[in-house]
Amino acid sequence: MQIAEKVAVVTGGGAGIGAALAHALAEAGAAVLVADLDEQSAISVAAEITARGSAKAISLGGDVSDPAVLEQIISLAEAELGPVDIFFANAGTTAGLGLDTPDSQWDVALGVNVLAHVRAARLLVPKWIERGGGYFVSTASAAGLLTQIGSATYSVSKHAAVGFAEWLSVTYGDQGVAVSCLCPMGVETKLLRSGFETDQPGASVAASAVTGAGAVLSPEQVATAVLAAMAEEKFLILPHPEVLDFYRNKGSDYDRWIGGMRRYQRHLMSDS
Repeated sequence: MQIAEKVAVVTGGGAGIGAALAHALAEAGAAVLVADLDEQSAISVAAEITARGSAKAISLGGDVSDPAVLEQIISLAEAELGPVDIFFANAGTTAGLGLDTPDSQWDVALGVNVLAHVRAARLLVPKWIERGGGYFVSTASAAGLLTQIGSATYSVSKHAAVGFAEWLSVTYGDQGVAVSCLCPMGVETKLLRSGFETDQPGASVAASAVTGAGAVLSPEQVATAVLAAMAEEKFLILPHPEVLDFYRNKGSDYDRWIGGMRRYQRHLMSDS
């Protein structure tokens, strides 16, 4: 995939990985629509890109788990920038934690982390097949390959995001639809740090599980890794290469891996 002169949509683009992706895409020559639940953040990122003069950027605020908002995002991009070539399903939430998480929070987690991907693909893939190509990039997490200590909602929804991306690639890859799935560990974002700033039971353990597992990368480092992987149309994007070793160890001896994760959890809980 050549980024120059393409039209890209980045959800969750107002901060963190999404903002870094929007800037990196613009620097590579793409026109970008920045979408975020925080409308002002989306406006600010688009304005920064426009001020640099590297590419055209517009913005839209809204909840991307809402099908109507996704339709509005794609319609605006098509009207102002042109047909969407690349879609980054990057918006995410850490809503919910353990077994006491109410259904309403499960609905939020699954809506943002999974169904927003499904609904976007539903709108875009038929158009891409007609046009002969398109690129869908899903931001999942290493938690989607491994697990997330402390958070059932995050672990389950990110596993589902990986599963949907796999299915999408298998089903439509021969029809010109490229798919990549981003699965980082710790990234320096508000989403990560929010776990240390809340008094919700278990949140700090979930955050510590991430920061203690390996290096915490900058969003810019992750964006660089994403664009490099897209140039080769690689499915699995692992800014933390050690995740692949963890994943192999999990698959080769599931019981041993679970035992190791239990020990890690005990260690984290003893320090909390």
